[in-house]
Amino acid sequence: QSKFTSPGCERLGIPELSMSDGPHGVRMEINWNDWAHAGWTNDYCTAFPALTCLGATWNTDMAAKYGKNVGEEARYREKDVLLGPGVNIYRTPLNGRNFEYMGEDPYLSGSMAIPYIKALQKNGVAACIKHYILNDQEEFRGHVDVKVSDRALHEIYLKPFAMAIKEADPWSIMGSYNRYNGMQNTHNKFLINDILKKELGYKG
Repeated sequence: QSKFTSPGCERLGIPELSMSDGPHGVRMEINWNDWAHAGWTNDYCTAFPALTCLGATWNTDMAAKYGKNVGEEARYREKDVLLGPGVNIYRTPLNGRNFEYMGEDPYLSGSMAIPYIKALQKNGVAACIKHYILNDQEEFRGHVDVKVSDRALHEIYLKPFAMAIKEADPWSIMGSYNRYNGMQNTHNKFLINDILKKELGYKG
């Protein structure tokens, strides 16, 4: 419908949704159909520390406070979905989005995401954990084809998503840009149906 809204689906009882980036705070308003700032002068948004800083604290209480405050601001701004947190894994220091993620360690990322999501969603704002999955580089992200063993997929890359889904029940998940074994992740039967829905039991 626009850069950050979805028209919903009346037939399925899904309302119009208003979304906002991002994982470390509500983005200033964007124009309806382009990425330019809307130029509002009667509003504000808080620039929270990047999630890499939150992850570096190893402090789950701080993660809950962070999620609570981001959620309150999103609700005040009448946002239904906050596009975060980000839990992809640092595999290279050259990844242009490392600052959006919670670190190199899957267990740390998952442990920090759980209280963030729970506190955020208490405000009636859906968390959108991202980017599912293997979105661990920016260069060629739209068409890179990731080859990884099943063990590494489960023990490293899937771990923070699995922890968050089982413990915090995020109301939405954002797909990633890349391919896995030759197929785009957003319609990858193995990743979406076999793992996300069946193995992890995700209902969102």
